[in-house]
Amino acid sequence: MTKKTAVVVCPGRGTYTKTELGYLKKYRPRFAGELDPIDARLAALGQPTVSELDSAEKFALKTHTPGEFASTLIYACSWADFLAIDRERWDVVAVTGNSMGWYTALACAEALTPENAFTLIHTMGSMMTGGIIGGQLIYPVVGDDWRPNADKRELVERAIIEIGAVPDCEAHLSIRFGGYAIIGGNQKALDLLMKALPSVDEGKYPFVLVNHAAFHTPMLTETSARAFRELGSELFQAPSVPLVDGRGTIWQPYSTDANALRHYTLGHQVDATYDFSTAVGVALKEFAPDALILLGPGATSGGALGQIAIENRWWGLGAKADFTARQASSPVVLAMGREDQRKLAAN
Repeated sequence: MTKKTAVVVCPGRGTYTKTELGYLKKYRPRFAGELDPIDARLAALGQPTVSELDSAEKFALKTHTPGEFASTLIYACSWADFLAIDRERWDVVAVTGNSMGWYTALACAEALTPENAFTLIHTMGSMMTGGIIGGQLIYPVVGDDWRPNADKRELVERAIIEIGAVPDCEAHLSIRFGGYAIIGGNQKALDLLMKALPSVDEGKYPFVLVNHAAFHTPMLTETSARAFRELGSELFQAPSVPLVDGRGTIWQPYSTDANALRHYTLGHQVDATYDFSTAVGVALKEFAPDALILLGPGATSGGALGQIAIENRWWGLGAKADFTARQASSPVVLAMGREDQRKLAAN
C-alpha cells in the first residue's frame, strides 16, 4: 500500500467543550500507558486529573476551561489522537498547531519528550492562575462563501487601531485564524469592540472567548519573561519531523537550534501575533500533503483549515461550496474528532 502524506494540525484552547465530555474515555483505552503519567503528575500536584475531568457528569466552566486544567486536558486528547494515526496509511511530513497547539506540536514532533511536554504545557497553562490578563474575542473576516473579504479585514484592523488609541484601552490582533480574527485586549477595549464591530451571523459574532487571556499580544510580555525564568533550555531538542511555527518558519530536524526553538516558544509565540493562517499556508505549499489531519478534541478548527486552503487556492478550492463538495467526496481535512473522518486517519 502506498502511503499518503499528511501535515498534522494540533488544536488550541477552547476545543474541549461540553460536547467533548468523555472524549478521552472513548478514544484513550489503547494508549492508557502513554497518558497515565499525565494523571500521575496532576495528582501529585493535588489537581484534578485529565481522567477525572473527562469523566465528570457535567461540563463545568469552573473546572474545564481555566488554563491550568484545560491545557493538559486538551493536550492529552490531542496526544492520544496523534498516537492513533495509522502510520501504515499515513506519512506525517510536518506538524503545526494553533496557539496552545504549538506546544502539542512540539511534543508530536519530539522536540519535547512527553515529560517535558507536560512541564511546558502545564506551566504555561497555569500562568493565569492568579488572575487572567485581558481576554480575547473572535470575529469573521471572510464572506459567507469563505473567500477573503478585504473590507471586513480592514474593518477589524481599523477597530483595533481606533479602540487601542482610546485612553486606558489596549487591543491587538492576537491570532489570524483562517477566516477569523482573534483580538486580544483589556476588558475596556473588549467592551468597546463588542459595540463597534457589527453583529453578524445572527448575532453569533463578535464573541468573547471564555477564560482566554490576551495571549499573543504585548500584554503578555511579563508572562513571557516569567516563562523564561521557569522553563530552561534543557526541555527542548531538535524535532524528528519538520515543525511549522506561528510565523510560518520551518524548524527542520537536522538544522534546529534547541535554544532558538526555546526562545521562539517562550518569546514571540507568547507576546506577538500568532499567524495560524500563514503556518498552515506554508505547510501546504512547502510539504504539499495529501491531507491535513486535525487532532481532537472536537473539530472546530476544520472550518478554519478549509478557509486557509481557499485563501491559498489549494486543492483547487475557491469557495466554501468547493470545500464542502470535496469533503463529501474525497476529504482533504480529516478531523479526528469526527467519526466519519477519524476512520480515514486512525488505525
